[in-house]
Amino acid sequence: MTQAADQWADAMLAAALLAVDPELGGAAVRAGPGPVRDNWLSGLKALHADGTPWKRLPPGIGDDRLLGGLDLAAALGAGTRVLQKGMLVEADGGVLIAPMAERLDGGVAARLAGAIDEGAVRIERDGASERTPTRFVLVALDEGLEDERPPEVLLERLAFRIDLDGVGWQEAEPISATPDDIAEARAALAQVAAPDEAAIHAVCAACEALGVASLRAPRLTLRTAAALAALEERQAIEAEDLTTAARLVLSPRATRLPPQPVPEEVEPEAEPDPAEAEGADETEASDRTPEVLDDLVLEAARAALPEGLEALWAASGQVVRGAPARSGPAGAKIPAAKRGRRIGSRPGRPDGAAALDLVETLKAAAPWQRLRGGRLGMREPMRVRRDDFRVRRFEQRAEATVIFVVDASGSAALQRLAETKGAVELLLAEAYVRRTQVALVAFRKEAAEVLLPPTRSLARARRELAALAGGGTTPLASGLEAAAALALGERAKGRTPLLVVMTDGRGNIALDGASFRTRAEQDALTACRRIRAAGVSAALIDVSPRPRGDGARLAEAMGATFAALPYVEAERVRDLVRSLDV
Repeated sequence: MTQAADQWADAMLAAALLAVDPELGGAAVRAGPGPVRDNWLSGLKALHADGTPWKRLPPGIGDDRLLGGLDLAAALGAGTRVLQKGMLVEADGGVLIAPMAERLDGGVAARLAGAIDEGAVRIERDGASERTPTRFVLVALDEGLEDERPPEVLLERLAFRIDLDGVGWQEAEPISATPDDIAEARAALAQVAAPDEAAIHAVCAACEALGVASLRAPRLTLRTAAALAALEERQAIEAEDLTTAARLVLSPRATRLPPQPVPEEVEPEAEPDPAEAEGADETEASDRTPEVLDDLVLEAARAALPEGLEALWAASGQVVRGAPARSGPAGAKIPAAKRGRRIGSRPGRPDGAAALDLVETLKAAAPWQRLRGGRLGMREPMRVRRDDFRVRRFEQRAEATVIFVVDASGSAALQRLAETKGAVELLLAEAYVRRTQVALVAFRKEAAEVLLPPTRSLARARRELAALAGGGTTPLASGLEAAAALALGERAKGRTPLLVVMTDGRGNIALDGASFRTRAEQDALTACRRIRAAGVSAALIDVSPRPRGDGARLAEAMGATFAALPYVEAERVRDLVRSLDV
């Protein structure tokens, strides 16, 4: 069987498992529009009985349609509060498709995640308080570029991440299971015994080895194993179920390579002893021991790791803590009076600073018309009181300022500065679109210097960088203090600062100018803690050819994202800055 055929078989197996157990959440399907994706969706639909809800999430959906709320037309006609169902409730017992999930609004993603977690939709708006149970399978269609993906808040709650990009229409064959098979498996799922301690330990050990930090991942893996057992008409989870579940759920979530097993010395085979034949059953039973099961589950997940992960790991370094890839630093969200993105309404009086939200005002007034003596439907005006007024709410993105803090000391300074220049120029090229400014703080010899105040001028940046010299001692603490002061100044101007520190982490000049390494290291750690206490977002890139852990300690004290990039490239620095949510 070809690799593409294996991909398709796993994709259809995931579809069957979602039909058996909707509490697996759903799947993120990476594929562009075309016959392959359509065949997978058709296969998923064929596993459900006729009449199963099948909803498609429209772009830009609002809370009224998503969650439900007051039906204004019915309320105006009846003179009383009338609630309408939202799409999440309409999808109960069925499937909800989210096209272009990589562009899904953060608020919509959070509401979807809440419904998946709680198995219900809560309405706390328009004077209503209601909780409606719902359980659906979410299919997030990922059509983005390589650096785009659906919100992490959703990915974490979906059991499967399916990649169909390498599958051709020849491999996309229909699934052989039927709705009757799924119905039988659903009934059998309730009879499957809970996983034992050995199975739980094996899955958790595999998560640790693969760098899967989410606590939902082992739970979803064990639920997948139970659904596999139900499909095979077994009443207990077997080792085969665990290994398949680890391949489907854990491998796409892996963030690091597990340690390679140490080969054991193989002794020459001895002639079989007839007296040992009676113990054959005991030998087979030993395959269920915790140690053996741990190895089986981890090996299955290791074998299914995405291609190129090892090369990527070696080339780009280990990211200890990161954020989902996004288009770049766009600044923090801040309230706005009349401009920006609409985020709802609030009670209040319309004036020069806030505009009336007519629809929400009518919604607030409609349920009280009969108590106020109105007779809707008789061409009488609606009676609106001051408490009914709603005004619009907006938010804008503040400008972001990326502050590069560059170690210009030592013999490797020229290479670091050259790559920093490239990264600065790449970011400045995007500055007008991202509302981003760039600044540069360099430190060498006895002190730090702000070489480039916040700017979007590419020509100015090039002039300042070209004049920067390198070499000398390392006043790391001075550089961090200068960067923190600049960041707080930018915040006072209403901008969102982000520090990008490029250093090997080995300072040797204290804040008072003394050449004492121990005091210099302590001053640098103190500066990092101040940056963390101030709540300034930061990333630290260890540019040492052989990282020794100094940079990681500083990043931990700073609360910063850490990356070890011995061979710095402008594109990697740019991508790291893009990955930060500021």
